Amino acid sequence: MDIRIDSDSAVPIYLQIVNSIKHQVATGRLKPGTQLPTVRELATTLRINPNTVARAYEILDQDNVITTQQGRGTYVRERPDGAHLARMRQEQLKVMLDSVITHALSLGYTVEEIRDAFQAQLARWAKQKKA
Repeated sequence: MDIRIDSDSAVPIYLQIVNSIKHQVATGRLKPGTQLPTVRELATTLRINPNTVARAYEILDQDNVITTQQGRGTYVRERPDGAHLARMRQEQLKVMLDSVITHALSLGYTVEEIRDAFQAQLARWAKQKKA
């Protein structure tokens, strides 16, 4: 499991963990049934407070992404349904776009400049894909 924390990000660390795990599940990098590190292990690896990891795991459990089995550990849910996976993918796309838009706005780009650049880039990608 690969989780990178950006301490300079406006996104809280617990949400960075949630978003990273959701992304890895949605893209198949974390397969159903995969055991996740314990709260303490992940906190030590990321050098953060265990309460932060516990909060992220609690949200993931509420969102039916993971399941915690007392005494056995925390696992990626066996069969997230198609609607749930689609919702997770949409959430990930929103997070990615929010990050790019926020960064561009902070650099002084206008909403119109961002929209035009995004549409131009999408058109370039579509053209490359056809070729």
